[in-house]
Amino acid sequence: MPHAIELFDTTLRDGTQGEHVSLSARDKLRIARRLDAFGIDLIEGGWPGSNPKDQAFFEQARDVAWRHARLCAFGSTRRVQFAPEDDPNLAAMLAAGTPVVSIFGKSWTLHAEVALGVSRDENLDLIASSVAYLKAQGKHVVYDAEHFFDGYADDPAYALATLEAAAEAGADVLVLCDTNGGTLPQAVYEVVREVCTRFDRPVGIHAHNDGGCAVANTLMAVQAGARHVQGTIGGIGERCGNADLCAVIPGLQLKLGYDCVAPAQLRGLTELAHFVQEVANLDPVDRAPYVGRSAFAHKGGVHVSAVMKEPRAYEHLEPETIGNRRRVLVSDLSGRSNVRYKAAELGLKLTEAEAALAVRRIKELEHHGYEFEGAEASFELLLRAVQGEAVSFFELERLRVRSDIQDVDRVERSSRVSSSEALPAGSCTEATIVVRVGGRRELAVAEGTGPVDALSNALRQVLAGCFPSLERVRLSDYKVRVVNPEEGTGAAVRVLVEHRDDTRSWVTVGVSSNILDASWRALADGIRYYLWLVHPAEASPSRAAVEPAPA
Repeated sequence: MPHAIELFDTTLRDGTQGEHVSLSARDKLRIARRLDAFGIDLIEGGWPGSNPKDQAFFEQARDVAWRHARLCAFGSTRRVQFAPEDDPNLAAMLAAGTPVVSIFGKSWTLHAEVALGVSRDENLDLIASSVAYLKAQGKHVVYDAEHFFDGYADDPAYALATLEAAAEAGADVLVLCDTNGGTLPQAVYEVVREVCTRFDRPVGIHAHNDGGCAVANTLMAVQAGARHVQGTIGGIGERCGNADLCAVIPGLQLKLGYDCVAPAQLRGLTELAHFVQEVANLDPVDRAPYVGRSAFAHKGGVHVSAVMKEPRAYEHLEPETIGNRRRVLVSDLSGRSNVRYKAAELGLKLTEAEAALAVRRIKELEHHGYEFEGAEASFELLLRAVQGEAVSFFELERLRVRSDIQDVDRVERSSRVSSSEALPAGSCTEATIVVRVGGRRELAVAEGTGPVDALSNALRQVLAGCFPSLERVRLSDYKVRVVNPEEGTGAAVRVLVEHRDDTRSWVTVGVSSNILDASWRALADGIRYYLWLVHPAEASPSRAAVEPAPA
């Protein structure tokens, strides 16, 4: 039988100490529910004595029927001037009403004597009396030995004495913390193995990532005998973060054979990671191991060719086991295997000649600054153009954009002199386009909150009579990147435009040394793509939908 691992999640406590991370009590409750559903055993909700948000979370959490997880309140050993029953920190932990408490104490003489200003014996008493008091109140006590590895390196006998003080007082779990995050895996293994031989209760690991080894240190600790694992979703946390449970859990379960969660729950790992990032308002980390968008993305043609024959050739496990998926990217590094794979995803079957032509076109376009990894709608238009399918619907004859920008400072000065003569501050952008639709020449003029919005409004105004379904389409995102900044004002720009309707979104790309031209290319292809989806029979013969930008 595989050894069972107790999973302790500290996303809601240590995770919130990371830069740019802030969670409301409601956010914490939402994340805690998902952690519970995933199969986390212990959820550290926060430090109830430190701030109102954590207290509010514990109050709200009392009304939740947790299916699997037990909640844990966090705090420190008592202050030297208080008896345990009078200590405000211990009282706040008890008031949180959780069945489990996590309490940290000093393992390093440096911290005991300098940070706390107590003697070594006094520090041992702080640990023992605090743990004993919490146990007397009926709590399951997780003792976090802060800075244990640094303390052990400095004075092994004293570091072990702090664990003995906690164990003799009744601590249920002894957690060894690499608080500064600088210990290397081999040292972690040796220290954890030594501790496990000395104590008759579960030993845990709490690793920080300052040396880039938090996940490795956690895996080594378990192999040395630890059975309690602490970490955060996405590795968020103080400084460089904590051990990332999204890498630790599959590493333990799929690589080393330990029992962490049910296989069905493990398949929800990627979704859990993305949920936490969304609630915490953090940008997704595409390169994150296991759960990142790029974790199973293949770009090189040799890689894709091999993966199509046998995924194990370039994948260390099946992405579906942790809820991720394989992605094949197309770029100037692509071969025909990449293009055929992506075409099959889109329901297209290319001949060898069409695949070769598509690869040639991609390399030419990317040389001019195009990039199709984030613009799959443009890529599909390119493939259909290669196959000779008409995807035009309309042709641009000319466009003009005019912006009237008022001098806000002048207007404000004028307002102070004579409000009756002042003009409203702001700007007005107007776009004029002439296009050919179904053999007819159409002209439209529209205003917008900027050049691209004005162009979008003018184009949809022209097309609305022929394609009423465009009413459901909206411009949802617009990104610009300079392709070759060394060219200064003559540099080419790459524009990505995202459109949405009621059920889907799609992204198109345009490149030019003229930002309006690049924006029009991306914008027009976004509309062409939608019209092809809903009105394929009405497409008119035309040139290829995507052309190289001018040199």
